[in-house]
Amino acid sequence: MNYELLFQLVVNGIIIGTLYGVVAMCFTLIYKSTQIVNFAQGEFLLIGAWVCWWILGEFQIPFFFGFLLCLAFMMVFGILLQVVVLKPMIGEPIISVIMVTIGLSIFFQAVMKWMFGVFVKPFPQVFEVESMNVLGLQVQTAYIMSFIISIVIMIAFAWFFKYSRMGLAMRATAFNQQVAQSLGISIKQVFAMSWAISAMVSALAGVVVGIVNGVSSSLSFFGIKVFPAVILGGLDSIIGAILGGLIIGVMENLAQYVDSELLHLNNLYAVAPFYLLVIILMIKPYGLFGTKDIERV
Repeated sequence: MNYELLFQLVVNGIIIGTLYGVVAMCFTLIYKSTQIVNFAQGEFLLIGAWVCWWILGEFQIPFFFGFLLCLAFMMVFGILLQVVVLKPMIGEPIISVIMVTIGLSIFFQAVMKWMFGVFVKPFPQVFEVESMNVLGLQVQTAYIMSFIISIVIMIAFAWFFKYSRMGLAMRATAFNQQVAQSLGISIKQVFAMSWAISAMVSALAGVVVGIVNGVSSSLSFFGIKVFPAVILGGLDSIIGAILGGLIIGVMENLAQYVDSELLHLNNLYAVAPFYLLVIILMIKPYGLFGTKDIERV
């Protein structure tokens, strides 16, 4: 057995798992604040990647400034999306709002293909060194950057929800919207901020994946791959989202190892997270840390 390959894949799984965890937190953030599962989350990654790619190519500015402009755009985009499209849906059945997010996903996919085409386009060179040696392994510089930034984002999320005024307002809104409103919390502001943060953080993941693999419409599939991580950790648990992302990241890379060494099915890497999703829904439908609903009749 190739243990060097196994170690390489485990390291890759941890790095990509932190990225999954960050995107999964965006799912959880919106769900906790608005009780909506956002099926257009993958398109946030796609839009963020295309916007950053366009800014760098059009204005020929350093990556750092282009990336900040991309995040600023995504923040405004998230707020406008919530105000213009989702705000009128407040009070409607949850299934109606979910269908709206599915419609947004299809719409954004079509718009991005119309604007940028369907072929993969490489990012402008961001790093002078494409890969770095970590514990004897060659790891993409973009993934190392994403790992560090993902850890920072996770710490920032923990501080935000525990100490900041808006974070406490979001926690109160997630617990009970009517009680939060009676305490003077603006539910509209909480909703808008949750979508803004979700769009910004998702754009980060989109840019990282775009740097490594190029930007194309297939990048939005990343959001679907994250969904098993959200279910595994628990749809309303930030900690569960992080842990679920790490588990899915490592598991799919282990599946690739087993496939390459033993099974030779050639597709286990892509489908393994969804096998786990089915198993989790059968055994523990609320996930590892999800809150179980108790209804009394």
